[in-house]
Amino acid sequence: MPVISDPVQFNENELYVDLRAALGLPLYLKCEGFNFAGSIKLKAATEMVNAAERDGLLRPGSVLVESSSGNLGVALSVIAASRGYRFLCVTDARCNQPTIRLMEALGSEVHVIEEPDTRAGFLGARMAYVAALCAADDRYVWLNQYTNQGNWKAHYRTTAPAIARRFPDLDVLFVGAGTTGTLMGCARWFWQWRRRVRIVAVDSVGSVSFGGAPGRRLIPGLGTSVPPALLDESYVDDLIRVDETDAVLACRRLAARGFLFGGSTGTVVSGAGQWLAEHGHEGLVSVAIAPDLGERYLDTVYREGWPADVTESEPTTAMARSA
Repeated sequence: MPVISDPVQFNENELYVDLRAALGLPLYLKCEGFNFAGSIKLKAATEMVNAAERDGLLRPGSVLVESSSGNLGVALSVIAASRGYRFLCVTDARCNQPTIRLMEALGSEVHVIEEPDTRAGFLGARMAYVAALCAADDRYVWLNQYTNQGNWKAHYRTTAPAIARRFPDLDVLFVGAGTTGTLMGCARWFWQWRRRVRIVAVDSVGSVSFGGAPGRRLIPGLGTSVPPALLDESYVDDLIRVDETDAVLACRRLAARGFLFGGSTGTVVSGAGQWLAEHGHEGLVSVAIAPDLGERYLDTVYREGWPADVTESEPTTAMARSA
């Protein structure tokens, strides 16, 4: 194991789980949660912060600010703590409480938006809050994961080539769609290098990313209430939409075999299972990307009765229209 002095220097990029034994699926799951931020978002966060430093946007006294439903906020908290920046994460009620506490433990400030935008939901309200904050105080630096090219370039540089090295005969890649940074970075890499890999995007029912009807969503990480600015559908071969009850079921089936993954991973695995049931064949080589692990979801995805026991007394409207 390496000896490190900076938390971003450790990020396990070569671990895969063969799901044939656990779920009977001919699918390799690329695990992206083994780093000090606990998710794939450490890659995008590092890329965006490094670019902001190179471009002179981040200076002594600057305050990082970002809208996040959780994982990017934690990743930026790790980087801000290690590099001496202040960081404000703007989130909403769908963000898991353990995630909020983790960001605060790392020294970050967390602002929770209480009222959604009437048309763009909580994501629109979060982005409007950040934009107003930056307009009023030039100390604040918004990386803006929704439009920042570093978001997808991080995966073009790291995630996609790592998969290609491990699986040179890859046939199909399943990627969850949130900001679509991971999806676009991987899809562009395989297109650029003329690898004949089928790119399957996995989205949540209730997300508008690919033109679906908006609806209540409780699991953070995948899906949006605002069409992703980074998305170019010409790079996507197929789309699978997954109901959150199926995502929860996939998470719990994995946990029953000792693999505790996050809600986004359950969504991707469920979507991959749907696609493979229809299109799979002998010898097909398929990989899905698992964005994070499951410890932050113990009070939601892994709580007995959730999400059926979510009542009107809980902030369901907030959670429904988050990014």
